[in-house]
Amino acid sequence: MEVWVLILCAVIAYVLGSVSFSYIFTKKVRHEDIREKGSGNAGTTNVLRNYGWGLGIAVFAGDVLKAVAAALIGGAIAGYEGLCVAGVFAIVGHNYSCFLKFKGGKGIASTIGVLLLIQPIPTLVIFTISIIIVACTKIMSIGSIIGLILSAIAAIVFAQGNWFQILSVLIIAVLGVFSHRENIKRLIHGTEHKLSLSKK
Repeated sequence: MEVWVLILCAVIAYVLGSVSFSYIFTKKVRHEDIREKGSGNAGTTNVLRNYGWGLGIAVFAGDVLKAVAAALIGGAIAGYEGLCVAGVFAIVGHNYSCFLKFKGGKGIASTIGVLLLIQPIPTLVIFTISIIIVACTKIMSIGSIIGLILSAIAAIVFAQGNWFQILSVLIIAVLGVFSHRENIKRLIHGTEHKLSLSKK
């Protein structure tokens, strides 16, 4: 595989990943900038906290689908390697959007979309576990961080020596945990925000 082909996959995926549905939907529907609300984070959880389940689910779906589309385009161009590279850079684009001054969300919805393609069965199991954790604790970041760690472990255990897959999932997990560094600090100090599961 020529390097320039993988670079092309990365660039396309980064641009697609940079499309911020949280920004677009809140601007169009509520005429507000999500970056000026709550945590200031342009992601699903901040939309959910400030605007309720309707917009939250719409943003989640958009972020998942854009990452899936980016990864599939990478796969069409350069096979499995292209899919993995594109998946990683779609998440990078979401977290550091070129359309939002290189700021964005924390990439969990996009991560779920990419991991569903890279390791579908483990991701479905881990997603279910994470949802249960969030429902029990009412803290989104705990479910997200545990899910990322479990995804990395699953890649090491089940990838059967596919180092390209393992490396891609490990990079994705590191990106996700790094994006939650402030949440980790609040979790340690017992000040992390809880998510209201009632209808807003």
